[in-house]
Order: sequence, then structure tokens, then C-alpha cells
Amino acid sequence: MSAKTHTPILKSKSTPGKFIYTFLVMFIIWMAFTTSFEPAELITGAIVSLIIAAFTDRIFSCCGLRPLMPHKIMYFIQYFFVFMIALIKSNFDVARRVISPSLPINPGIVKFETKLTNGFARLVLANSITLTPGTLTMDVINNKFYVHWIDVKSDDPEVAYKEIAEPFEKILLKIYED
Repeated sequence: MSAKTHTPILKSKSTPGKFIYTFLVMFIIWMAFTTSFEPAELITGAIVSLIIAAFTDRIFSCCGLRPLMPHKIMYFIQYFFVFMIALIKSNFDVARRVISPSLPINPGIVKFETKLTNGFARLVLANSITLTPGTLTMDVINNKFYVHWIDVKSDDPEVAYKEIAEPFEKILLKIYED
């Protein structure tokens, strides 16, 4: 019996960029919850955010401020539209299958490999796959994804990769792997 070796999703080092990013995110969340610009609230929020960032920047941030560079923000916007199109198409596909039970389904588990090396990028890919109806990421072991697919078109991992993950992965490579 072989043991599975799971790669930790977030095993990064603390850097000033990650600290600043975590601080800013925590401070924005603080401001959103308090909805106050009173000096006492802002100072308290800054102190609490600094403390949280000091202890958790390694956990909350994979890449620091790098993904917030202007050219990468354009890729985030592109990713949003690619994801929304995939989401709408898969919703219609699953709805069509529910409304017309005579449509054939071929459920199964497919395995494919990803080119993503960043753990956070793999996490985003796994969640994107799971959020689109008809697919569910069951496990990620190193760079191998195991996905339950409502209508397996082929057992070939390359076909599964092209159908399920390729549109997302192309953009995630540009955001997280540069």
C-alpha cells in the first residue's frame, strides 16, 4: 500500500511584500466591518491588522504584492470573464441534463496533471473546477488533479485537462508563475 504525499498548499516564507499585502487586506476588512473613519477606530484597526499580519502573513499570502502589478490585474480580469463563461456554460449543460433525463451522462473520475507549481495557484484552479457545475475536484496530490466529471468524454488525461482545466490554467500561469 503506497502512501499519498500531499504537498502543503501554503509553505512560503515571510517577506515584506507579503506582510504589507496581509496588513492591507486585514485593514480593509477591518474598515469594511466597522464602517467608521473615526481616528480611534482607524488606529485600533491598524494595530490589530499589524498584529495579525505579523503572525499570519506566511499563511494568508502566497505571493505578496506581485499579483497586484498592473499587468497581472489585467489577467485577473481576464480570469474572471473566462471563469464566468465556463460557469454559465456548465450551468446550462447541467440544467439541460436535469430537464431532459434522456440525455446520456457518463460520470466518472478523471486524472490529469497541471503545470502550476505555486500551491495557491493550484488551490485557485481546484476551487474554480469545483465551482463549475458538473465537475468536482476530489483530490490534488502534488501536480495531479482527481476530478469527478458528470460526463466523461475520454479517459485520456490530456483530453480531460483540455476540457476541464486548460482555460483556467493558462491565465493562472501568467498570474502566479511569472
